[in-house]
Amino acid sequence: MFSVENLKVEFGAHLLFRDISFAVGDKERIALVGKNGAGKSTLLKIIAGLQQPTDGTVSIPREMTIGYLPQVMRPTDTGTVREEAEKAFEDIRKIQENLERLNLSLIERKDYESREYHELIERFTHESERYQMMGGGNYQAELERTLTGLGFNREDFDRPTSEFSGGWRMRIELAKLLLRNPDVLLLDEPTNHLDIESIQWLEDFLSRQSNAVILVSHDRAFINNVTTRTIEISCGVIYDYKVKYNEFVELRKERREQQLRAYANQQKEIADTKEFIERFRYKATKAVQVQSRIRALEKIVPIEIDDVDNKTMHLKFPPSIRSGSYPVICEEVAKKYGDHLVFSGVDMTIKRGEKVAFVGRNGEGKSTLVKCIMGEIPFDGSLTIGHNVQIGYYAQNQAQLLDEEITVYSTIDNVATGPIRTRINDILGAFMFGGEAGDKKVKVLSGGERSRLAMIRLLLTPNNLLILDEPTNHLDMASKDVLKEAIQAFDGTVIVVSHDREFLDGLVTKVYEFAGGRVREHLGGIYDFLRKKNIRNLADIGRMNGTQTEQTSVQEKTSAGKEEYDAMKEFERRRRRIQKRIEECEREVERISNEIKEMEILLATPTGAEDPAMFEMYGKLKNDLERAELSWAEAMIEEEKTCN
Repeated sequence: MFSVENLKVEFGAHLLFRDISFAVGDKERIALVGKNGAGKSTLLKIIAGLQQPTDGTVSIPREMTIGYLPQVMRPTDTGTVREEAEKAFEDIRKIQENLERLNLSLIERKDYESREYHELIERFTHESERYQMMGGGNYQAELERTLTGLGFNREDFDRPTSEFSGGWRMRIELAKLLLRNPDVLLLDEPTNHLDIESIQWLEDFLSRQSNAVILVSHDRAFINNVTTRTIEISCGVIYDYKVKYNEFVELRKERREQQLRAYANQQKEIADTKEFIERFRYKATKAVQVQSRIRALEKIVPIEIDDVDNKTMHLKFPPSIRSGSYPVICEEVAKKYGDHLVFSGVDMTIKRGEKVAFVGRNGEGKSTLVKCIMGEIPFDGSLTIGHNVQIGYYAQNQAQLLDEEITVYSTIDNVATGPIRTRINDILGAFMFGGEAGDKKVKVLSGGERSRLAMIRLLLTPNNLLILDEPTNHLDMASKDVLKEAIQAFDGTVIVVSHDREFLDGLVTKVYEFAGGRVREHLGGIYDFLRKKNIRNLADIGRMNGTQTEQTSVQEKTSAGKEEYDAMKEFERRRRRIQKRIEECEREVERISNEIKEMEILLATPTGAEDPAMFEMYGKLKNDLERAELSWAEAMIEEEKTCN
């Protein structure tokens, strides 16, 4: 389709990349990967024709169409969602208008036998065929399918785009791009503004319907599910493998190991040859052999080893005080904005040390519940923050609270304590603030850079409850690995709002699903949750599928339905019984905890401190609390076994 030949890009004295050459074929789906700052977005802009390289060419056929979605853009839309999406079909609408004019002319004319009339019929036929070939008959259905797949409800179609946030307006731009169906799609971080369901829809769309695709994404699961070829920009050059990203990582590692072994063997051969030459250089009987070895040494082509950017590090959150057993307890929590109910009936108990995920479509209330937990907005119901809980909160708006007048280095130096202060430059480098970037003032940083800086501050602040709202949006894969490893080693409690499946995999052990104004708990990791969702959705489809009726007898259906109903009733009875036991245990734990608090106040008085009976009662209450917590834990384990 098109080729990139010997591209070179320099910014002043800084060489971004050099001698980049590759070709892109029809229907190829390519992942463009590399650390932030390696030049991925720059390369996409050059292919899109928005930026000129220092040297080299991009050879694109004149008739080829390119669609480009940047990471950040300022939409200029003014109409409704539907009207804006329909701009993708401007050519079809022009043909439609022309057909209407031609049809009107045919109706008005009466000279059926004239040459002009027959020419008019031919033009009408030709335009009709063009209209059908371009999908004119069903473009509205395709438009609605695409908008729905990207998370819009049908009632949103006629709403003005000005009512939507920047993230939702980016979705409209993505919808327009997909509907235009260009020959080449260039997508720069397309998943940043999508929820998990929309990401899965986009994966399916790109895999089945798109032409050539080159995408930049730090979502490993997304690029593994979409792409079949990986081009990495590293240390100013590219490495091109026609495999998925995970396979590329392994092959790249194997290739470098082979190069290292071959290099070591070659170095040994060179050393042995030089030793022979030096040993027998002045012996006449060995002159011929020495000259032969010298010529052989001159012909050796040095084995090159791929450069690998191995700059990475390991971080640990600083130690903090131990929190109470239940950092967050929600009981019948509800939130409304006017007549709009965001969610209601939220019952949630998060235990100390748990790592949980909040997932669901955008607008279902994930960030809203986080704000309720943070005490930033009012709500209905009861929400209790546990004893000694120190909350570390990360959200996109946290980046705006940084002091703009100090440098990047000072921002981190102000919160770093102990031995970690000697590693500030390493930490900044791990989050793409290497070299002179540490001397920049915060006010000149981009939104993404500020977000990364806010994340580093959080990593170095002692907390025992972390609440992370979309923490990976501006991190590259290496930085995400640093963050994930730090969270896995963190002994406190974590709530993560994220759509990044690969980041959540192996990190969380419980998923809270936000949908339809309710919050449902799912035990297990993110892929356990997705598997359960798929099974349930397929079952729903199966029950609605009329062909199953033809293939299954009425008796089998009735019998299966009764068995399923009886099993479901028994499961619900058992679940309610266990849930009741859990609630009783929780009330008992709360009662004893309150009595212990009252006793501690009395023991702090001079009278209480001298009363042995009170100390004995205090010890008994502590034992009772331990037994109550043990009963609660047993009930929770039983519930987990039952639900799984």
